[in-house]
Amino acid sequence: MNRKNSETLYSEAKNYFPGGVSSPVRAFKSVGGTPLFIKKGDGAYVWDEDDNQFIDFCCSWGPLILGHNNAGIREAIIEAVHNGTSFGTPTRFENRLGKLLIENNRFIEKMRFVSSGTEAVMSAIRLARGYTGKSKILKFEGCYHGHVDSLLVKAGSGLVTFGVSTSAGIPEAFAKETLVLPLNDLDAVEKLIQETDDLACVIIEPVPANNGLLLQTKEYLEGLRTLCTKYNVLLIFDEVISGFRVGFEGAAGYYNIQPDIVTYGKIIGGGMPVGAYAASNELMSCVAPEGPVYQAGTLSGNPVAMSAGYAAAAQLIESGFYENMAAKTQRFIVKIDDYCKAKGYEVTFPTIGSIFWIAFTHDTIRTAEQIDPKSMGKFKVLHAELLERGIYLGPSGYEVGFVSAAHTEEILDESARIMCEAMDVVFL
Repeated sequence: MNRKNSETLYSEAKNYFPGGVSSPVRAFKSVGGTPLFIKKGDGAYVWDEDDNQFIDFCCSWGPLILGHNNAGIREAIIEAVHNGTSFGTPTRFENRLGKLLIENNRFIEKMRFVSSGTEAVMSAIRLARGYTGKSKILKFEGCYHGHVDSLLVKAGSGLVTFGVSTSAGIPEAFAKETLVLPLNDLDAVEKLIQETDDLACVIIEPVPANNGLLLQTKEYLEGLRTLCTKYNVLLIFDEVISGFRVGFEGAAGYYNIQPDIVTYGKIIGGGMPVGAYAASNELMSCVAPEGPVYQAGTLSGNPVAMSAGYAAAAQLIESGFYENMAAKTQRFIVKIDDYCKAKGYEVTFPTIGSIFWIAFTHDTIRTAEQIDPKSMGKFKVLHAELLERGIYLGPSGYEVGFVSAAHTEEILDESARIMCEAMDVVFL
């Protein structure tokens, strides 16, 4: 495959940006080679600067549930831009999108738009602390909540431990406000809550999808809700990935569990930068200008992003959309899984809705420590083989894949054939 133009652009980019990228996840560090510079996307396909065509299962890391260059979203963006790109004032577009989202989601009453998932989580944490008057938060190893200082921590030794920063530049005092536990252990959660007087909230990805797809049981998530209610601790669902992906009401609706605060991003921007946090009227009344918890953003509720988000959400709300997405994703994965089982390959494909992951093990993976780092060597081979055959996945074995509405059964059948062919090389 000719990658000359991407290689040239990457060489140039390294003069301007750290590592040549504007986000580390875009680098090909874990799979080797040069990042592809994409110049065009349409439907289920992307094309790079060397005119190589790929079936895309990255989908901009999740937002593009309707595929690339969706006509409804594109036209909404163009119409909005004709009237300007930003005003720093309220617009009718915020009202329209907010109304659609809230009226079709039983789990939220008010929301605040921001510009990214990280900003949404940062604001939700501040709201939890401001409402409760407490400082500490509990997160789980393997759940990623954006590059918020207090959440870039991992579990240390021991059952109940203070977090250890995973990034330089974060003061130890910040990390000490964050407690970290492994997933899938309710006893550990209750023990920690009982021993911690100053716990404001528990935050979790109800569908952990940033460090593999660590699917949790409904009983575990219900147990977290019960414990938070029992001990008067707020429960935050980080639904930046799962929100509007596993259903219009996200994981809250999928599992029928009421969180206290929910964070969203990705899909509600229709491909434009966006985030949001939402809760009950009571909790959201604490946010400025109504309450004392300050949060602001020049581009929050940007009219172009709001228009794109509305155009996307209006299509997602159509009857049967999510059932169809889940069915075709399952059909696609079963084809690959059946082939690999018949061949005796040690690989499984956890799925939920239109999200899938490739796990090089036969074990059910529910916690981060169950992932064998050595298995990433197999993903490196798979990623390279798939690129050569015209399939683009995110360049890390810890990342999940996404199916979009633009992936037809014919495209998915072709993708399954290519996946199986590539697996033969991985397991030579």
